[in-house]
Amino acid sequence: MKIKDILAKGRPSVSFEIFPPRKDSPFEPVKEAVSRLARQRPSFISVTYGASGNAQANTVAVASFVQECGVPALAHLTCLSATRDGIAKEVVALRQAGIENVLCLRGDLPKDSAEPPPGCFSHAVDLVRELRPSCFCLGGACYPERHPDCDHMEDDILHLREKVDAGLDFVTTQMFFDNNIFYRYLAKLRDHGVTVPVIAGIMPVTNGRQIARICKLSGTYLPSRFKAIVDRYGDRPAAMLDAGVAYATEQIVDLFANGVNAVHIYTMNKPEVAERIMANLGSILSDDDR
Repeated sequence: MKIKDILAKGRPSVSFEIFPPRKDSPFEPVKEAVSRLARQRPSFISVTYGASGNAQANTVAVASFVQECGVPALAHLTCLSATRDGIAKEVVALRQAGIENVLCLRGDLPKDSAEPPPGCFSHAVDLVRELRPSCFCLGGACYPERHPDCDHMEDDILHLREKVDAGLDFVTTQMFFDNNIFYRYLAKLRDHGVTVPVIAGIMPVTNGRQIARICKLSGTYLPSRFKAIVDRYGDRPAAMLDAGVAYATEQIVDLFANGVNAVHIYTMNKPEVAERIMANLGSILSDDDR
């Protein structure tokens, strides 16, 4: 099923993200994680392309298994330095696997490269234009606190508008820990004519040490109340797990209450975290509402 059709229903929607194993890592732990996530009846499960594309060979395999579990899959596809022939081969593999949804991303530079090697795709918008004639439902990424490579929010939104005009059907945000940042960002998008559905990306932080690295990479703002949680419980794994799940649940409930119907949880391949959040949501995601 295409994600744009799922979102068009206007019902509360929760989806999950999972990353495939690296080339030399076992597949079974990821399959087990997918199976457990699928039992939570998410709207879809996205499968990342791997750091610098080094796990792309497994992305299609994991996405195919997601759909075997009865859940629509969203396959990430990065394009920086890719060739048209390379992208065409990826498209064939996705179609053969029955994948209908693709998240169009620029991706990261190859390791030890200051500049991308010559290729046909320097930005995600190039990939969107290449795939738009296909039958895929196309998603993209957006950044409530501005893309790290963009100096001004206004320019970042204009770049997003360009991707939407090129053919995106929906966008998913980078993680954020202050819902007010998301609400202000959503208002700016609408003011700039970005009218496609915006899925709110939520990262449950269950490990105090991971947050410093995450924020360094993304520039994400940490509210004082979230910092207090990490300071108090960050060196107590069980307590941090409880606190991180509670904080993410509170964010999601607030988003639903304020009319944001689509939430995407970055699970970090921890199905137990997703299971606890879904249990907390309870009747908010009852059969009458889904």
